[in-house]
Amino acid sequence: MDQTHASSPLAGAVHDLATEVVLALRSGDHLATVCGAAGIDEENRTGIAAARVIGADLLLPSVLYGRHPHPGDVAVLDRAVREFPPKPDAPAATAWSHWHMISTLQRFAPPPQGATGPGTTVGTGTTGTYAEPDAAWLENAPWQSFTHQLSVLAPLAVPAAPSAVQRAAADRAVDLARGFVRAVRRRDWLQAAGAGRWLAAIGGEPATLGLERGLDFVELMGGHDPRVTLHVRAARLMAEARAR
Repeated sequence: MDQTHASSPLAGAVHDLATEVVLALRSGDHLATVCGAAGIDEENRTGIAAARVIGADLLLPSVLYGRHPHPGDVAVLDRAVREFPPKPDAPAATAWSHWHMISTLQRFAPPPQGATGPGTTVGTGTTGTYAEPDAAWLENAPWQSFTHQLSVLAPLAVPAAPSAVQRAAADRAVDLARGFVRAVRRRDWLQAAGAGRWLAAIGGEPATLGLERGLDFVELMGGHDPRVTLHVRAARLMAEARAR
C-alpha cells in the first residue's frame, strides 16, 4: 500500500480508497472493483476501517451512474457496517454516517422478504435494524457549525436519498454558501469541498456565489487530498445532472 501520502496504514488505506473512487467517477467504470484496485477485501481489517471512514461514498460511482456496484465493494461496506457500529454515546454525525451506509446497501441489495425498516442491511447476508437518527440539532446550529457538520456528512449529499439531514441542508442553503466561502478563506479545502457538494446536490445557493468556479479553485488548491477531489467530482456530476 502506498504510504507516501499518509502517516499511518489507516490513513494510507483511506487515501487509496478515495483515489480509486475518484478514478471510477472520472471514467464511469464503476463496475470495476474500487476496493480490489486498492488491494482491500472484507478480511483486511485496516481496509475495513478505511471503508468506514469513506462511508457510503465507497459505492458513490454506482449511485451517481445508476448501475450495480461490484459485489466485492458491497461486501466490504457491509463488513464495515457490522464491524464498526456507532456506540451509544457516538456523535450524531457518526450515527448518521452509519445510517447512510445501511441505506446505501439497501439501495443495491433489497432486504429479504419479511425484513422491513430503513435499517435492514443485506450486503453479505447480515441483517439488522437502525432507524434514522435525530437531526433536530441541525435546525438551530450556528451557520459555522452547521457547515462543519454538513461537510462531515457530505456522503449523504446524493440524489434520490431523502433524509432529515438533506432537508435541513435544503432549508439552509444560504448558510451553507456562507460556510463554503468561510472554508475557502480559511483554506479548509475538505470542508469547502463538502459544503460545495451539498450546494450542488440541493441547489438554492445565491447566484453571486460562483459555485462552479469556487469548486475549481478548491480542487486546484486541495486536490492533493483525494477526498477533496471526490467531493468536487461528485458536485460536478450532480450539477451537470441538474442542468440537463
